Amino acid sequence: TADEVLRRVIQKHKASLKRRFENISEGIIKSGAETLLNKIYTELYITEGESEGVNKEHEVWQVESASRAQTTEDTPINCNDIFKPLLGQEKNIRTVMTKGVAGIGKTVSVQKFILDWIDGVANQNVDFMFPLPFRELNLVRSDQYSLHKLLLAFHPELMELKDGDEYRDCQVVFIFDGLDESRLPLNFQQNIISDLKQTSSVDVLMTSLIQGSLLHSAHIWITSRPAAASQIPAQCIDQVTEVRGFNDPQKEEYFRKRISDESQTSRIISHIKASRSLHIMCHIPVFCWIAATVLQQMLDKTKDIPKTLTEMFIHFLLIQTRRKDQKYQSGTETDEEKLLKSQKEMLLKLGELAFNNLENGNLMFYEEDLKECGIDVSEASVYSGMCTEIFKEESVFHQRKVYCFVHLSIQEFLAAVFVFHSYVTENFEALKSLLSEEHKPSHFVSSLQSVMGLQSQDHLHVLLKSAVDKALKSRNGHLDLFLRFLMGISLKSNQTLLKGLLNHKHSSSKSVKETCQYIKKLNSEDLSPERCINLFHCLFEMNDYSKHKEIQKYLESPKNIKQKLSPAHCSALAHILLMSEEVLDEFDLKKYNTSDEGRRRLLPALRCYSKGR
Repeated sequence: TADEVLRRVIQKHKASLKRRFENISEGIIKSGAETLLNKIYTELYITEGESEGVNKEHEVWQVESASRAQTTEDTPINCNDIFKPLLGQEKNIRTVMTKGVAGIGKTVSVQKFILDWIDGVANQNVDFMFPLPFRELNLVRSDQYSLHKLLLAFHPELMELKDGDEYRDCQVVFIFDGLDESRLPLNFQQNIISDLKQTSSVDVLMTSLIQGSLLHSAHIWITSRPAAASQIPAQCIDQVTEVRGFNDPQKEEYFRKRISDESQTSRIISHIKASRSLHIMCHIPVFCWIAATVLQQMLDKTKDIPKTLTEMFIHFLLIQTRRKDQKYQSGTETDEEKLLKSQKEMLLKLGELAFNNLENGNLMFYEEDLKECGIDVSEASVYSGMCTEIFKEESVFHQRKVYCFVHLSIQEFLAAVFVFHSYVTENFEALKSLLSEEHKPSHFVSSLQSVMGLQSQDHLHVLLKSAVDKALKSRNGHLDLFLRFLMGISLKSNQTLLKGLLNHKHSSSKSVKETCQYIKKLNSEDLSPERCINLFHCLFEMNDYSKHKEIQKYLESPKNIKQKLSPAHCSALAHILLMSEEVLDEFDLKKYNTSDEGRRRLLPALRCYSKGR
């Protein structure tokens, strides 16, 4: 009978999804590296609604604000309950948008949601769950399908269902994971379809499903990085949730689950707590994994534990490349130099791929993207095999390959390495896209060529200032973290760690000082508080704490309360308060002798206070 066929198909469908989703590969996609998801799953912090202004800023800022924004007023939601109205709500929730930064745990939440349904833990009223990640839909974007034919292409176990009419009488959930990775032209003004059997392009199917003209009874769950979420009109979304990653107890739980040695775990947690910058970044589960990888290796071997983001990522790069090459296991400086030299060509090609795609926000790469950087597909498999935890290859739709960096921050780090290498090797062409409008490319290149022609090694400030100008013009801060890394790599100590990859010794102390001075003099009325505070992060990466010291002096001396604070000082003050472990009761903006612009720059610090005025 039709009912028996349906039951049989549902069982096959669940078995197929179980095979696909029961394992998790943390940062890695390779056979043998998987762990059962249920064994290490740490509950994530998911809330209804979103942080104010969360769409407008670079993801690092969203993490920093989220780390301060977990108040008692938040309503945490279990990922299994996203379609259930909250207490006091009466609306029917058909379409949910879940936002969250890269690596924060959106895909893992989807995986857990599907597994709990298969295992009978939750959502037992649902007959079918159809995960259709955008990275896979991209591969069929130029083809024509009916809804049932599209589902068959991704879920062949549905073959016994004739034409998809059965879906009308079933409770169906469609999960569109990774809207930020979509290359479909999602046009909600275009023709939509309502007939299940009608053939159309994939993007028309998507928009018709999301709008509800096609299979209105279905539930839709879309996940996205915040900057891409606006592709879906607000009127199509019934509920917005936000994944904020780990709160502080969940962060510690993650380290205790991941590392079996209890004393080592405690030392790692203590070290991370002592560095506010690392502590904030550990709200991202993927960053927890990077920090655990580095600190596990380093705590027993050296006193020079990474304190800045740049140091952390350089050590992560060294550990991952060393793991792939048994010849350099001893970890001595000479061996590390030889190691980086042996993999230099590969890492620089990855750096070029990272940099070229940073501007337009591409996280997923296909064959054509790799070819543009001189990487052929057979090479990419080798790269992925050698550096699985930096760059990964996935088989999606009919075993087609897609590639990505395991986290956006790794893409930004390698992009900065590539830019610095391009500067020291006089590859001016590669630097052109980084230039701010004030520097005409021809003028910049000729001035750079003239100083390089003189064999001077200390005109790096020309490039660094240009990178600062370019980053400050970004509305959503998409170059903020890249800029932090570029400033960090300009330090001689970090270049020494990267010896072998950056062969040309570059004495940059004069340029570093000049760039620090340039940053400290910037006082643009148009600068957002977040852009200003990122500049202070950049100063930290270059070991310049002078503005902090001035502010601390000011705060510690009540008799100086009448001294007027410049807007730059206000940014530094906001930053000190943000990075402080203390959460205070009240913050009175009127107390400070500063301009309206200065008070505007103090606004981010309100995140640290229960009351602000």
